[in-house]
Amino acid sequence: MPEVSGAGPAPYIYVCTRMRVRKAKLIPREEYQRLLNMGLPEIARFIEETEYKQEIDELGTAFTGTNLIEVAVSWNLAKEYQRILQITPGNLKHFTKAYLRRWDIQNVLTIIRGKIQGVKPGKIKEVLIPAGSLDRVFLDRLLGEDSPDRIMEALKDTRMYPVFVREFQPAVESGSFARLENELYKEFYADLIAEAKSGVKGGDLFLAFIKLDIDIKNIKTLFRLRADKFEEDGREIMVPGGSFSVDELQQLNSIPQHEEFIDTLMRRVKLKPLLDLLESLKKERTVRDIEIALTRVQLEQMERMSKRTPFSIHPILVYLEKKKYEVTNLRAIARGKESNLPTDRIAECLVM
Repeated sequence: MPEVSGAGPAPYIYVCTRMRVRKAKLIPREEYQRLLNMGLPEIARFIEETEYKQEIDELGTAFTGTNLIEVAVSWNLAKEYQRILQITPGNLKHFTKAYLRRWDIQNVLTIIRGKIQGVKPGKIKEVLIPAGSLDRVFLDRLLGEDSPDRIMEALKDTRMYPVFVREFQPAVESGSFARLENELYKEFYADLIAEAKSGVKGGDLFLAFIKLDIDIKNIKTLFRLRADKFEEDGREIMVPGGSFSVDELQQLNSIPQHEEFIDTLMRRVKLKPLLDLLESLKKERTVRDIEIALTRVQLEQMERMSKRTPFSIHPILVYLEKKKYEVTNLRAIARGKESNLPTDRIAECLVM
């Protein structure tokens, strides 16, 4: 693929500076403690005083309580991602658009699962985040289809369609969409790696970011498989393209003793923050706690990458991820409060 044209360094400096300004407006760690001590009406009022004000005001007559918070922050996330695409130039836009296609997978699977479970289209629409290549109009069209088969037909011109042709019917027959989802993400990451290696300037930096993402995803999968006592061949579940081959990941999964598994994994890891975390994981912890801890390490490493290359794709992707987790945190707090979960348990679920 030929290099995607830009307009010199000035637009890159501008957009990366804008990302740092946006990142500074994200809810700081200390404010989450205040939120954890609030009730739902107070949380909604707090959010209304932040970057989510427009959505809270617009949706306040149609939703209340947890639903208002969840829908408002999700709509804000989608609009924010689209705004970023509008101001991002040249090669940076090329990589950003590719990265955001992950939302297409989430949205389509959400629609299909909702349809199969008999959820009303309006309720499904509330949780969609049209931040990828499939816009709100296209997703509304999918919502209007009367069966999963019709939805698959509507996907004919998308990148996902070949995977759906291969995996959709077995998923329907088995009642499980886990393999379909996994295959979609494997194809997504393969596409990203191809984009990074296509000759577009800055592809090496994009590739470093993607490989870190794949590594953390695969390590999370290892811990999940071991918690489930999964003793079969796990290579099909792993995402190729990271620092570990799928054969290496399977070898790690086959190690029966927990401490030996951690020690062997540590010998293959180079990032010190990840090494420190793995050392602490020699003591048994829940899979949920491990996944959150790994996500925190990933965000910290992404932040370091963006500081080393301040006028590249890295600051944009770091902001996209941190904004996503801010929305995830706000939704977790709202749902936790609604379910009367203890404050400390909600806090454990937050990524900060």
